[in-house]
Amino acid sequence: MNQTISLLLCILLSLFSFSADAMADYNIVNFGAKLDGRTDSAAALQAAWRKACNETLSATVVVPKGRFFVSRALLQGPCNNNDLRVVILGTITADSGFSSASEWITFKYVQGLSVQGGTFDARGQALWACKAARRSCPFGSTAVTISGSKDVLVNGTKVMNSENFQMAVIFSQGVTMQGLTITAPANSPNTDGVHVHMSTGVTITGSSMSTGDDCISLGPGVTDAWIYNISCGPGHGISIGSLGWSPGEPGVENVTVSSVVFTGTQNGFRVKTWANPYGGFVKDILFQHATMIDVQNPIVIDQNYCPNNNCPNNNSGIKISGVKFSEVEGTSTTEVAVKLDCSQSNPCQGIELDNIKLSYSGENMQAEAQAFCRNVQGRSTGYVIPPSCL
Repeated sequence: MNQTISLLLCILLSLFSFSADAMADYNIVNFGAKLDGRTDSAAALQAAWRKACNETLSATVVVPKGRFFVSRALLQGPCNNNDLRVVILGTITADSGFSSASEWITFKYVQGLSVQGGTFDARGQALWACKAARRSCPFGSTAVTISGSKDVLVNGTKVMNSENFQMAVIFSQGVTMQGLTITAPANSPNTDGVHVHMSTGVTITGSSMSTGDDCISLGPGVTDAWIYNISCGPGHGISIGSLGWSPGEPGVENVTVSSVVFTGTQNGFRVKTWANPYGGFVKDILFQHATMIDVQNPIVIDQNYCPNNNCPNNNSGIKISGVKFSEVEGTSTTEVAVKLDCSQSNPCQGIELDNIKLSYSGENMQAEAQAFCRNVQGRSTGYVIPPSCL
């Protein structure tokens, strides 16, 4: 009997030891991070990351409550384990000035990463002021970047006031972002909420975004993306593009955007390409279940995007096909609530409007909502208000 009890105790102790080893925690304060919001804790954050990354079993980097100033941090793999966690209880803040760096906090070459909670305050106001004054300024840093990584979860994280994009997913696979809160002033330039580029299997859900640019933008090389349950506004809406800026860009396909509320945004659902002859494609896109509340341009396909008028007499070489707008209702502050303006050399094909109900809410009380079509082929199903131009 005593031998049995001893054996059970040994097993329990070994299991406890295994569990402790499997969940190694590395608190950045133990590596020299300071909670004063002034002392640079970048080295401490990276040291804790290296320890966790080198563990062969599950490991956690902990950022405790408080404000930690981090000048810039590259948190890079490959790591020895596929269960690496970053738990943020406090706030990570950037410098109040600006530099020429293109990224602030970057997770790179990691598989099996989860980032839980926390606030990233990128303090981009100085750069915005520089740009507003039309001085010579750097392009700006993205606050949080997921790069070259696979099987990543970002959950319940707040990102605010980035100089440039708030968050970016580039060259990655299987990234899920949920419960995000993203904020930047409506007049802050290029502050997209989440920008996705050259990535596949990206899910963005259950998030609130107010920005100075697109709430979510999907650039070249995005496939198999699922975006749903998003609150967007202010901002420029949810966009595919802009595409066709340079030769050889890969296309965008198999994207679903669903259950979105747009409030006071410049655009709602948008596909945007430069008026350049470079090839590419957008296909198999579903925009559905959206409420537009005083949106300037609720439904847009624009293949003549050229803000600086430096592409005269050009036609977009991007081929757009199989784009469906379904179950979209609400109000437009401009008379043209549906704008499908496609390339003369590459007309849009397979565009569908299904159960659309948009009314005009602008200052001209005598006007009604309208639809505009050019170089587009498609069909309408169900009720379509304003009357379809397809």
